Amino acid sequence: MSITAADIRREIQEKNVTFLRLMFTDILGTLKNVEIPATQEQVDKVLSNKAMFDGSSIEGFVRINESDMYLYPDLDTWTVFPWGDENGAVAGLICDIYTAEGKPFAGDPRGNLKKALRHMESVGYKSFNLGPEPEFFLFKMDEQGNPTLEVNDKGGYFDLAPTDLADNTRREIVNVLTQMGFEVEASHHECAVGQHEIDFKYADVLKACDKIQIFKLVVKTIARKHGLYATFMAKPKYGIAGSGMHCNMSLFTEEGNAFYHPEDPRGMQLSEDAYYFLGGLMKHAYSYTAITNPTVNSYKRLVPGFEAPVYVAWAGRNRSPLIRVPASRGMGTRLELRSVDPMANPYLALAVLLESGLDGIENKIEAPAPVETNIYAMTAEERVEAGIIDLPSTLHNALKALQSDPVVRAALGEHIYTNFLEAKRIEWASYATFVSQWEIDNYLDLY
Repeated sequence: MSITAADIRREIQEKNVTFLRLMFTDILGTLKNVEIPATQEQVDKVLSNKAMFDGSSIEGFVRINESDMYLYPDLDTWTVFPWGDENGAVAGLICDIYTAEGKPFAGDPRGNLKKALRHMESVGYKSFNLGPEPEFFLFKMDEQGNPTLEVNDKGGYFDLAPTDLADNTRREIVNVLTQMGFEVEASHHECAVGQHEIDFKYADVLKACDKIQIFKLVVKTIARKHGLYATFMAKPKYGIAGSGMHCNMSLFTEEGNAFYHPEDPRGMQLSEDAYYFLGGLMKHAYSYTAITNPTVNSYKRLVPGFEAPVYVAWAGRNRSPLIRVPASRGMGTRLELRSVDPMANPYLALAVLLESGLDGIENKIEAPAPVETNIYAMTAEERVEAGIIDLPSTLHNALKALQSDPVVRAALGEHIYTNFLEAKRIEWASYATFVSQWEIDNYLDLY
């Protein structure tokens, strides 16, 4: 049921809301906000799409002479945060960004995902569903409140640690998310020390991406309350597993899950649409990796030996390829892309994944045969013979691939593509010229 302006006005009074956060996401995936007092005058301005901000100060948005931008709140994202103080409660709304001329802003990642959804609807689908599995680390903070790389536990995958501060922190995160309307399906310790995962129920992709952004805010807020620092960095520590955000995806029509077909002659119970969508994901994988794995650090996770996918292949039960088809069928039939990491801008990542899959459907791109053997145990020659290629090994290589793929570029739109590419080239250049401690340790004395 949709939330109305009247519902919001009533909750502001009933829950003593004194501040409103108008939230939006920049091109790099950072959640931004403009906070305003919840006075009647300001609330009226927000609910009539009259709230403004300076777009020239946001990464990749506009030049200073085009700075005036409007925030159009999506009322269905109304959230009263379960924390506050003696000054009252704080509530939030996720907004779309419009220009001073009243047109959707081409650089708004959320608006860009809506563009992909309009394409999806035009070819006969009702919704694109996403079930994300975000992982994160909890680290101790020093006496100044700065994050360290010291973990608070020695747990492993699914370990139970009832006296563990991190375990209690994760439990409170789940409680807060539940209060905020999340349907949490699983919460557990991940395989690396200090690493955790909380999964929430799938939703249509726009709502799911909104939830990812709010989820990160909640995790960081509750962790800090417990004296811990939460990070969604893909690979914060050498020698242990990094953090991923597996994306479980499915297309629906009015009749139900378009990926399910019980009479599948290949025995996977997948529809023709599912195979073509899979073919599109496979074809464009090398090119969209710059978006799904958008930082220098992302590629420290995409290496063999730590369960992260490295090879472009797919399978049923096998967990070594890029894409897996989980066992659930019927309404639960889905494709799980395992390469995405939680540093990705979810709106951009899912826009390029949806458009890649739709390209597969519209152009009938055949998926290759599944690979049910452990790819990590195959030789390079065996992988070549099976037609398996590696994902990009660096951000630099990923950016070059992004430039060469018109489907992925079009999924971003020219404004986002141009500004993303420029920002990431600067990031790579900064990294490439930095002299690390590893280089000092290995070369200073030797040469």
